[in-house]
Amino acid sequence: LQKTLILLQVTLSVVVGKTLMILFPNAMKRYILKLGEKSRMNKNPKFSYENWGPTFFSFKYLLFVLKVKWKRLEDEAFEGHPAPNTPVVTLNGEVRRLLDFMGDNRPLILNFGSCT
Repeated sequence: LQKTLILLQVTLSVVVGKTLMILFPNAMKRYILKLGEKSRMNKNPKFSYENWGPTFFSFKYLLFVLKVKWKRLEDEAFEGHPAPNTPVVTLNGEVRRLLDFMGDNRPLILNFGSCT
């Protein structure tokens, strides 16, 4: 049922977004560029709006958003419940499961960071 509701929601937003892109291309370009500012996509001079902007509200966009949202249904963590055993990628590119890194009675510590 949740997947069906997500399918309907995402499909509706893509249809509305695509329609607005056709009817109001300049306004939608400004809106998408604002989204790009939040994600910093438009900070790379070699990656212009023409590279990524038209992909919004496409069929590939629809499939990608559905895949992400459906995957998140499986990976939700709730306080007081066991941690989800989500897939992770090692530095060698190997796909493993998060709980594979636990050993004996050692706690598993996750440290998130970024390099810019």
